[in-house]
Amino acid sequence: MITLKSEREIEKMAESGAVLAGVHKGLRDIIKPGLDTWEIESFARKYIADHGATPSELGFEGYKYGTCVSINDEVAHGIPRKGLKLKEGDIVKVDLTVNLDGFESDSCWTYPVGKISDEAQKLIDVTKKSLYLGIDQAVIGNRIGDIGAAIQKYVEDEHGYGDVRELIGHGIQPTMHEEPSVPAYGKAGHGLRLKEGMTITIEPMVNTGTWEIKDRLDKKDDWTYYVSSDGSLSSQFEHTIAITKDGPKILTSQGDEIDKKYQL
Repeated sequence: MITLKSEREIEKMAESGAVLAGVHKGLRDIIKPGLDTWEIESFARKYIADHGATPSELGFEGYKYGTCVSINDEVAHGIPRKGLKLKEGDIVKVDLTVNLDGFESDSCWTYPVGKISDEAQKLIDVTKKSLYLGIDQAVIGNRIGDIGAAIQKYVEDEHGYGDVRELIGHGIQPTMHEEPSVPAYGKAGHGLRLKEGMTITIEPMVNTGTWEIKDRLDKKDDWTYYVSSDGSLSSQFEHTIAITKDGPKILTSQGDEIDKKYQL
């Protein structure tokens, strides 16, 4: 079910998003070679609790953690693993959802670990830009396909990367996952028309190789996550967006220069 949010509800979601963004800004300072991935989970849980919120993923459908931590060829749904330390040159994706006073926000960011290769840096840059190209299309009267088409054209046609198909964005609020589905690929002019008050996530996942992914089982935790089918590097960026009469507004903004025109 798609619900259209009032200005007050959007403002409350932005308050939730500010807590989530605070986690990401804090991670910029602590992610470095030698960091145990469990420290990412510990930092996020403490920061969220200290700000009166809860991590929505914790306990969701049996999930044991408040964050997803995916490294290098891991595309999504990787878990924070005690004893697994980040290495120089890795790239790590941290995805989390926050609930503050009943209002949800969702965002993923890709971080370099120390000095990374030119290939990895280009992948991060392209993926991040593709997110904002998608956001630019999230205006009243456009269609879901316009968002995906803008991302896919930039990722695949202009850079020859793989634009992951099987994992997609979604509506958000009142729960973590709502309608509509928001693929990071598609055809312009196709799909559901965007209306004022809709709140969605846009979350391109981009591989340097094929767009195809496969399952990988973590036997220790009995948890299945996703990796690129050919072992290529993968990056993801995600924001929670509100469709407003003044254009798309980022509800999980980290306050970066690029976000200024999208702020409430």
